[in-house]
This record gives sequence, structure tokens and C-alpha cells, in this order.
Amino acid sequence: MSPTTLPAGPEHGHVTFLGAGPGDPGLLTLRAVEALANADVLVAEHEVLEVVRKHARQGVAVVHTDADPSSDPVPGTGTPQLMVVDGTSTTAAVPAVRDAAHLVMEAARGGRRVVRAVSGDPGLDAYAAEEMLACAAAGVPFEVVPGIATAVGVPAYAGVPLRDAHGTDVRFVDARTASDRCWTEVGASDGTVVVSTTLDSVAAAAGELVAAGRKPDTPLTVTIAGTTTRQRTWTATLGTIAQTLKQAKVLPSPEGGRPVIAVVGERSAAAQRDQLSWFESKPLFGWKVLVPRTKEQAASLSDQLRSYGAVPHEVPTIAVEPPRTPQQMERAVKGLVTGRYEWIAFTSVNAVKAVREKFEEYGLDARAFAGIKVAAVGEQTAKALIAFGVKPDLVPSGEQSAAGLLEDWPPYDPVFDPIDRVFLPRADIATETLVAGLIELGWEVDDVTAYRTVRASPPPAETREAIKGGGFDAVLFTSSSTVRNLVGIAGKPHNVTVIACIGPATAKTAEEHGLRVDVMAPEPSVHKLAEALADFGRRRRVAALEAGDPVTRPSERRPGARRRRSTT
Repeated sequence: MSPTTLPAGPEHGHVTFLGAGPGDPGLLTLRAVEALANADVLVAEHEVLEVVRKHARQGVAVVHTDADPSSDPVPGTGTPQLMVVDGTSTTAAVPAVRDAAHLVMEAARGGRRVVRAVSGDPGLDAYAAEEMLACAAAGVPFEVVPGIATAVGVPAYAGVPLRDAHGTDVRFVDARTASDRCWTEVGASDGTVVVSTTLDSVAAAAGELVAAGRKPDTPLTVTIAGTTTRQRTWTATLGTIAQTLKQAKVLPSPEGGRPVIAVVGERSAAAQRDQLSWFESKPLFGWKVLVPRTKEQAASLSDQLRSYGAVPHEVPTIAVEPPRTPQQMERAVKGLVTGRYEWIAFTSVNAVKAVREKFEEYGLDARAFAGIKVAAVGEQTAKALIAFGVKPDLVPSGEQSAAGLLEDWPPYDPVFDPIDRVFLPRADIATETLVAGLIELGWEVDDVTAYRTVRASPPPAETREAIKGGGFDAVLFTSSSTVRNLVGIAGKPHNVTVIACIGPATAKTAEEHGLRVDVMAPEPSVHKLAEALADFGRRRRVAALEAGDPVTRPSERRPGARRRRSTT
């Protein structure tokens, strides 16, 4: 597809003007997700592209802005430069096209369904209004899907209510385009003022309000990167905000042109924020946590980490490959169908996947498990089986491990068990504990290599440097092999990185590699491990506040500060 020419068809399509919200992907509305899933063309501002693109269908044509703030006389007021990305994700510039309305119209021609995504709410976007008028003039049907306005969503995430029981008046001002009359009107009011501005213009906006009649001791909060895990909020007054930002060492800064939301008002800022700052006070807020697993394996764990405010980064340390000699696995699956086994025991999600793939190869499905008892080593393995359509008969009631499975496994009884054989599909490097335990209980075991685990390829250079240079705040080790493999493919984590291990054996391996273990799960579960890390972060935060110190992430420790390894 040409970067500047979209395929032709019927004369007019349809345009949906969609608000992508202030930054948190979770704030997209259900209607927005539905519209994105049906879009033929997606026209999106650069800053919201990643928020909306994941909900678009495969092969959608994507047009996004690639605004260069330095090209605008006043940041945020220039028309965006537009880029086109086709369905295969190649990027090409659109020469001399700086008119989003024209591009939306071009995209709508040919009967295509166009989604025009803007940050915040389209009703508060001047360019979106111009594009709607262009559609109306050309007879192109359009609709509007509202989004959470940045000026409303950011204060909510900063713990700054805009109104109270007294019905405080609320005014919204864009400092980049506000007139003298506007400043005079809001300065004369005693209500709450929400100011959209930039980091290096906050002090000037505060000065405008003081000049217009607001008292210099009026409280205000300033929030940058609102609703994202990069969010940061400062509390000050109109008269002290410049000094506060200077002391925080955020100004002067190359990022001074970044947009911020300032909330000014007697009842809306400092006094209440200490109690209502729910987002930035999450136990792992902003922590970059390394999860040495694939995205598929780490999905629920990463979701749990996000709920604590963390930013998970999955790095696979092992790769799964078929066994070198598949005949043994093929015979076992055929034996499963012909009634050779009383039990089948799954010790990992990968084992479930291996058997499922072999079933699909033979045209079988979950009905082939009829009459066979099924065991799963833990919750995640059980979930994989349920997704396959198989409800396990046995999941350990205690420790989720081979030892825990043996604790609950019934001994072979020739009266009640017509068959004495167990099918155990496992990795090539799996422990012999389960096999020995089942034999001791009187069972015959077909111990079959269902898949091989090999060390994964090294992650990108940027990730390796972050691991060794202290760019990660924590790393979760879920087995001894993840310790060995991560160190092998990426290097040893920096000494400021918090090391969290799933159990004593994993902790011992970490210590053997020169790592200090800070967190250990109370039981061998990845979710208990994440909980333990969150508890560690919570205690760390409380200790900093009680000491009167700023709350920082481990990776923000001052340069040169090194952690001594424990000798106890």
C-alpha cells in the first residue's frame, strides 16, 4: 500500500472520533474497544498509538502523528506531522501533509471505517472539532466516542478531588492559549482551577493567577505523566511552586516542555492528597520488574504485578522444543486412547501444551481423556488443562510441587484400580522425585520426554545493559534454572536490584551466583512470590515516609551506593 494513497471503493465511509483517555490503557471505554476492533483505518496521535493499536484488528492501516515539539512555536498548539503505517507495520512519511482533517477525509473515502483517536476526550480537542466540521461539510457520516478528559482523569489518579460537599466551582484553563481575560476571570474566582500547561510554564501560570487576584499561599498540585506508572505529583503553593520544582531537580530540564496538569484551590490540593493518593502509593509503583518467563507463561503474574503499580518486563530464559525422538511420546498418546493408563500426571503448563499439540496432530480432543484420572502439579497447570477442556481430578492441597503432588496421590489398590500404570509427560531435565514416589506407592510409570528445555537466546542489548547496570528495580526468580539461564544469557543483575526467589532451593542458587536474596515467597507459588515482593515494597515505602525521606525506587539509589552482601 502506498504511504499517501489508500485503496478506493464506495465514495464515503464512516469516521469515529474516539477519546483514548489520559494515558492508562485501562481507561479506554468498551465502546472504544468495539470501534477499534472494526476499524479499517486507524488515525491516531503519536502519544496514544500504543494505547489504541493493540485493540485494532490484524491488518488495519495505521496513520499516526509524529509531532516534533521543537517545530511548534508554542508546545501543543502546532498541527501534527502525520505518518502512515501499513498493516505489516512498515513506516513511511507522508510528504508535506500537515492537515489531519484532509487525511481523515482521504481515509474515509472508499467506504472505509476510520477511527480517529485523540488523547483525552475529542470534545476538548480543537483539531478533532475541525475534522468533524470537515466530515459534516463533505457529507461523511461520523460519530463521537467520548474518552476520559485528561484534565479530569489526571487529578483523580493524583488523589486530588475537584469538588467537595460544598459544591466547589471548577474552572478549566489551557495555559498555552489562555487570554488575559481568561486569567482575570479565574483569578477572581475562589473555586478550583485545573490548568493544562507544560512543566517549564507552571511557574508562569501560577504567576498569572497571583497577578489576577489569587493569594500566593493558595495550594496547588502539579502532576506529570498522569495515569501512567511514570506519574509524579508535587504539592506546593502558587508562590512556592517554582522553588519546589527546582529543589526536586526537575527544572531546568530537557523535558520541561512535557504537558502537566496543575490543580489550584483551597479544598482540592495539599490537605487531602496525603490521604487520597491511591495510585502513586501502590507498593511497587513505577518499579520495573524483570520476569524471566515468556509472555504466555507470565500473563497472570504480570497482571498481578501491574495491580501493585509495577511495570513487568518479560524476558524468556528457556525455550521449549520437541523431543529429539518423538516416537516415545507418540506411543504414549496412542496408549492413552487405547486404555493403557489409569492416571496421567501433568507437572507443567508446557507438558499440557505438548500433549495438546500431539492430540491435535492426531485429530483428537479432550474427550480422549474419558475414563482417565488427571493430576496437575499446581494452579497454573490446572488452568491450562481446564482451557483444554479437562478438569483435573487431583491438584495438591498443600505445596504445589512434585512432593506436594505425592502427598495427596493415592497408593495403587488392585481392587479399585483396574490399571496400575501412570503416564508422566515431562521435560527432559525434570526431577526424578515424582517417578520414584509413584513407584513407591505401587504404580508403574511411563516416564516420557514430552518436550526439551533449552537456554533461550540473549535478550536485546538494551535489556542486557539494564540488567547489569541497575535499570531494573527487581527480578523474580521462579526456579534455579531461571537464575542460571538469566545470568548465562544476560549477565548478573546489578547489586541495587531487589532479588526475589520462589523458594529456598532457588535462593541458594541465586546466592551461589553472588546475588543477595531480599525476598522469598512463603510458599512455592509465583503469585505468593509477587505478593511477597509487594509486601517488601510496602515496608520500604513506609520506612522512607517515617524517616522523612523521599520515596524512591531501588534503581534510583544514588550512583556509587553499593549493597553489601549479607554474611548471615
